[in-house]
Amino acid sequence: MKLALEYINDTQGNPKMVQLPVTQWKRIVSKLEKYEQALKIKDDLSEAFGEVERMSKTGGEKRTLSSYLDEL
Repeated sequence: MKLALEYINDTQGNPKMVQLPVTQWKRIVSKLEKYEQALKIKDDLSEAFGEVERMSKTGGEKRTLSSYLDEL
């Protein structure tokens, strides 16, 4: 995605801020939210598989997939 950025500099010419069109900002935020959702799902699944692995090694209490999904 090509961004139409505008830099705002201080009195010494050092870049301090960036401006971009609202439509591009909304697109970036939308993508970020999707990545955050995917990361949350990945973390939850990783935790669940780790728990299953620990239970299989220690003979811990087994739970159904439904009980895991209910926690999400």
